[in-house]
Amino acid sequence: METKTVHLAVYDTLADWETGHATAWLARAGYTIRTVGPVAGEPVTTIAGIRIVPDLALGDLRPEDSALLILPGAEKYDEGDELAPFTSAARAFLDAGVPVAAICGATAGLAREGLLDHRPHTGAVSFYLAATGYKGGEHYVDADAVTSAGEAGTGDLITAGPTEPVAFAREIFGALGAYEGKRDAWFRLFHDSDPAAFAELNAEDDE
Repeated sequence: METKTVHLAVYDTLADWETGHATAWLARAGYTIRTVGPVAGEPVTTIAGIRIVPDLALGDLRPEDSALLILPGAEKYDEGDELAPFTSAARAFLDAGVPVAAICGATAGLAREGLLDHRPHTGAVSFYLAATGYKGGEHYVDADAVTSAGEAGTGDLITAGPTEPVAFAREIFGALGAYEGKRDAWFRLFHDSDPAAFAELNAEDDE
């Protein structure tokens, strides 16, 4: 049976604004959001100072139990290798055919892990990722968010920069097949403040 659980990585200095659109609307679409931290039950603190108690430890996370892994940005991605275990988990997910979505600093973590060397991707800006020393510069795309379809049984990889949480959510919905037929209206409402999109988003589905 296909799982309806999405895992959200949480760690100190997590950027609060980057994943709220995705997680809230996935929950409305029937997905269960579970948080994954370095240690189960040990709180982490976001950039805003909000404390989050993870549902499970990273060591207990298995790709087969998940529909998607979301990696938010965090200042710690630029401070050392403390979050490297999360990007190692991303590799395991992709190898297992399960999609991964990374935004802002998490894209730098993926770059250091070598996961962007051969896939189309984006991030905060090209030279931010270039500073990691990765080999994927030729695959950088100047776009709000990018989905790189997996090949040979690997999972899709979604990347975005820190100013694009709405586009990031749009690509996540696409990877999971959520809000089919209404993703454009959803994006126009939350990204462009298009009032006409509200009626489209809330219209009853055709019989």
